[in-house]
Amino acid sequence: MKLLRVGERGKERPAVLDSDGRVLDLSSLTADIDGPFLESGGVARVGSALSGTPGSLPEIDMAGVRVGAPVSRPGKVVCVGLNYRDHAAETGAAIPDRPVVFMKDPDTVVGPYDDVLVPRGSVKTDWEVELAVVMGRTARYLESPEDALAHVAGFAVSNDVSEREFQLEYSPQWDLGKSCETFNPLGPWLVTPDEIEDPQSLTLHLAVNGSTRQHGSTRHMIFSVGAVIAYLSNYMVLRPGDVINTGTPAGVALGLPGTPYLRPGDTVELSIDGLGSQRQNFVQA
Repeated sequence: MKLLRVGERGKERPAVLDSDGRVLDLSSLTADIDGPFLESGGVARVGSALSGTPGSLPEIDMAGVRVGAPVSRPGKVVCVGLNYRDHAAETGAAIPDRPVVFMKDPDTVVGPYDDVLVPRGSVKTDWEVELAVVMGRTARYLESPEDALAHVAGFAVSNDVSEREFQLEYSPQWDLGKSCETFNPLGPWLVTPDEIEDPQSLTLHLAVNGSTRQHGSTRHMIFSVGAVIAYLSNYMVLRPGDVINTGTPAGVALGLPGTPYLRPGDTVELSIDGLGSQRQNFVQA
């Protein structure tokens, strides 16, 4: 199942993409796609509606309609850095013994085609295609990766945009360079686990102005998706609707000497197998 939210910012409607490619309105079932919806069996209710009376869910005419992030403002966005061996190598970092964890401001989450703002004073705005996980159940002290995956509501494409000068030169913490406005395009869909046979066999791709910069696979993760979730659950409570960015493969500007960082006027396109694609124009804040 592919869940999405459509409409102008702050007024999105919940929707689902059916097998015929139509976008169907879920407003009769829920006010939004958020933590309470996911926790209360909302995905199962949508499944029942799709298999029920034809036409019970009205189609949305998508001409000129914005696609928002597929989950309403998450309680938190948790990120894992240096989780691909090739990315750690390109940045000169050692392979970590434990997941490298940091947080992003949830206000960074925007739609997959929204403009991204290059911050004032930025000279090192960077791209990062990532597999995002959205939690569907509250998770505490999970004991295994398998148990962790059972708590997942779905997967999505994420662009963990970063400002490297802010991140690495202005503070020993990474938050300043990760939490700028619009720095986490998410979507277009929240894809339920039944559609993803193996989250460790997905291809990720990102291009800047038409030139490929990243092409990797989740099979090269240092810590698997399930292992990341289980690890995090031992140090924080993961709530339904929370987003976890699981790391990026090699090919970021930070690891490509001579490759210019993003500037206003640049366009970034990214995709992950089965999860759809994104496209952002970068504009001056």
